[in-house]
Amino acid sequence: MSSILIKNGRLIDPKNNVDKVCDIFIENKKVSEIGNNIEKKADKVIDATNLIVTPGLIDLHIHLREPGFENKETIATGTRAAAMGGFTSVCPMPNTDPVTDNAIVVEYVLNEKRDAVINVLPVGAITKGQKGEELADIGQMAKAGAVALSEDGKSVANPALMKNAMRYSKMFNLPIFDHCEDHRLATGSMNAGDRASMLGLKGISNDSEELIVARDVILAQSTGCKLHICHISTEGSVEIVRKAKEKGLPISCEVAPHHFTLCDEDIVDYDSNFKMNPPLRSRKDMEIMKKALADNTIEVIATDHAPHHIDDKNCEFEKAANGITGLETAFALSYTELVESNLMPLSDMLAKLTCNPARILGVEKGELSVGSDADIMIADIENVYKIDVSKMASKGKNTPFGGREVKGKVLYTICGGDIIVENGELTK
Repeated sequence: MSSILIKNGRLIDPKNNVDKVCDIFIENKKVSEIGNNIEKKADKVIDATNLIVTPGLIDLHIHLREPGFENKETIATGTRAAAMGGFTSVCPMPNTDPVTDNAIVVEYVLNEKRDAVINVLPVGAITKGQKGEELADIGQMAKAGAVALSEDGKSVANPALMKNAMRYSKMFNLPIFDHCEDHRLATGSMNAGDRASMLGLKGISNDSEELIVARDVILAQSTGCKLHICHISTEGSVEIVRKAKEKGLPISCEVAPHHFTLCDEDIVDYDSNFKMNPPLRSRKDMEIMKKALADNTIEVIATDHAPHHIDDKNCEFEKAANGITGLETAFALSYTELVESNLMPLSDMLAKLTCNPARILGVEKGELSVGSDADIMIADIENVYKIDVSKMASKGKNTPFGGREVKGKVLYTICGGDIIVENGELTK
C-alpha cells in the first residue's frame, strides 16, 4: 500500500515533545506530512478519532527462538505477536541453536526477515557458543548487522573476559545488553523469602543479581563501554545504576512488565507460568521498580518475551523452563499499571517503549516526524478488556496474565508503511 492517511488521531511523539490532534500522511514507507485537515488522496484512510497515534514500539529484549527452537516460536510467529502488541522493531537474543555468535547466524536471522512482518535487529553473543571461554567474532557480527552484544540467559563469569568484551564493544560502538546473575548464587527456582519457604521451594537471593550489576558497572567505568542492564529486578540493582548515572557513566537499564506488576506473593500455588529469571521479587522490590520508572532511573520497558512449548511448563515448578510470553500484553499492562494509576504521564511511558530504546541502539527509529520511517502504533486507551491467552499470536501461551483486566488496546500496527494489524487483527 503506497499511501495511508491517518485522520484526527492524537499524535504522541515523546522524542519531539508532541502531543496534539492532527492528520498524518504516509507515502513510500515514510511520513511525508503531519498537519491539520490533510485532504490528499490515499490508498487507505484510517479514522483515528479518539485514538492515540505513536511511534511503533521498540523491544530491546525478546526471544524469537529461531534457529533451533521452532517448536517454541519462530521469526514468523514472534514478529506477528510483536505487531499485535504494537511493536515495529525487536531485538532477538542470541541464545538460539546454533548460538548467534558469528556473522553467518546474524545473516540468517536477517535473511529470515522474509518471514518477519516487522524490523528484526539481531543481538550477537559475547562469547563463542555462550560458553564463557572465548570471545565471539564481534567485528564480523557488527559488520553483518548485529546491533548489540549479550550473553543473555547467563552472565560472563570471567571478569577479565567481560572486560575484554567491553573493550571490543566500544570499538564497534555496540552496547552490551547485560544479563546480571551469578549462577553460583542463583540456584533456586523463585525469589528467596517467606513465600518460597511456605511453598517449600529453594529461593534466589537479590545479591545474585546485584553482585554482577556492581561488577559490570565497575568494568564499564573502566572501559567506557555502553552498558545496558537487562531485566533489572531488585532495589539494590536500581541503587547501583542510579549512582552510576549520577557519575555520568553510559549506563542504562530496562525492566519487564511482569517485574512491576507482579511479586512473589502472587505465586499462590505451583503455577509455572509465574516462574521466570530473574524471579518475581518481593513486593518492596516491585514498588521500587515503579518508582525507578517514574524518576527515569529505569528508562526502558522491555518484555523479555520468552515463549515455551506447553511441555516445558507443564511440569514441576523447579523443573519448568523460565520465562513468559510478553509481547502482546506489554502495552496494556504498562498503560494500566503506570498511567492509569497516575504514576507517570502517558508520554513518559511511551518514551520507555519508543525513543529511549532507539537512543540506546543508535537507530533512527522511535519518532514520528516528516521524513521518519512509517513505523506506527494506533491504540484505544479507553478500551477495557480481559487478556485472552487463546487469542495470542505467539506460539507460547505461557503467561500469568490470562484473565487479567487491562486498559489500552492496540488497533493498528504499521511497519514501513505496511499495515500489519488492522482493527486488532493481523492482516498477514
